[in-house]
Amino acid sequence: MTYWQITNDQLKRFDRDGFLLARDLLNAQETACLVKACRGDRRVRDEVIFDHVDPSGKPVQLTGWNHPGDDIYGTISRSERIVNAVEKILNDEVYHYHSKIILKEAREGGAWEWHQDYGYWYHNGCLYPDLLSISIAIDRATQENGCMQLVAGSHKLGRIEHGKYDGRISADPERTAEVLKRLELVYAQMKPGDGLFFHANTLHRSDANQTDTPRWSLICCYNARRNDPYKDSAHPGYTPLDKLPDAAISEIGGRTSDPKKSFVHPEGEGGDSFEGVED
Repeated sequence: MTYWQITNDQLKRFDRDGFLLARDLLNAQETACLVKACRGDRRVRDEVIFDHVDPSGKPVQLTGWNHPGDDIYGTISRSERIVNAVEKILNDEVYHYHSKIILKEAREGGAWEWHQDYGYWYHNGCLYPDLLSISIAIDRATQENGCMQLVAGSHKLGRIEHGKYDGRISADPERTAEVLKRLELVYAQMKPGDGLFFHANTLHRSDANQTDTPRWSLICCYNARRNDPYKDSAHPGYTPLDKLPDAAISEIGGRTSDPKKSFVHPEGEGGDSFEGVED
């Protein structure tokens, strides 16, 4: 079977835009397994570690973990097609920084402010913005249900100051407004199984879910080995990543694992570190 692989043209596109939409990153069988696992996994809802409320009072919830387990989530994050692509983009060996499942529920899922992931991860001791995330659509993502919005080329701006504005942490709104006058805004509309690679300095946000169906997504985050944090934080330092062959995703099916092996518990590592990392 042939699996998705990043091309030289796509590498150039990522370098230009700071993101890359990978259609059919997961095939139909793999996507079905992921959807089945998420919908049937009680931990996804029971072990929410961060609950963000937007200005209208609508929540966006997430559950996350630092080290990939032996379930389908960990298998996806360790698959060769994904890890090899990230290593080509960052030009280094990479390790799993953390992963999360974002829950933007029907009619209830709230919006997220403009931010760069590095605007938050900077404080975790990462000296360089050599980090990258992949958002994999579990449900269809559209403008109506709050798909991710990205600013093309914004990763070349450097780190924008982040602070508390109107009670919520986001990128400096004055500077962001000027950026939007100059650079292109892109809506990342995706079908289940599509993946979106985006740089840690790429400005992004999302609107509230205005539809009768949920929008969930799995986000896997990676850091370059050379960017090993100089201090401890809620997310790990360099930990060798055991890659898995692409076929492993289908082989493991919709299996989920013991939550103690993967999911981060609220009473454990800090949920604040997940703030501002929604899609």
